[in-house]
Amino acid sequence: MEVFNSPFIIPIGAFAVAIVAIISGIWSNAHNKRIRADQRMAMLARGMSIEDIEKVLGQVREEEIPPKDPLRSLSNARRAGIILVSSGIGLMLFFIALCVIVSERNVLAGAAVGLIPLAIGIGFFVDYNLQKRELSRFGMEIEPDQSH
Repeated sequence: MEVFNSPFIIPIGAFAVAIVAIISGIWSNAHNKRIRADQRMAMLARGMSIEDIEKVLGQVREEEIPPKDPLRSLSNARRAGIILVSSGIGLMLFFIALCVIVSERNVLAGAAVGLIPLAIGIGFFVDYNLQKRELSRFGMEIEPDQSH
């Protein structure tokens, strides 16, 4: 079939998979909420109190959620930056080495793929520095060995 020989079939398939994954996640979340609501209604119909229902279903109140650790967020941003920058540089070096091995200059176009994780990793480093500056504004000094 001519349709499957199209150069656009791979990108269309990738977008279709992404769209199906997003829609499935939304549907699953709505289904879970509907099931929890049905369970609550059944428990209320049997005469259970709201406190007992929350204990059984394990609802977490906002007061019980522990605050986020700013140092953990800082180290996560730094770690993501390191991984993405390293991946970007690794991809670019891979395509440069491949170009040398196969003696085909057109392979260098693949090195541009490494610019995507490299740019995102640089963005994480910018975020890391902004978070660090914000924490120091609130009086939390971050030592180089504290943030890992």
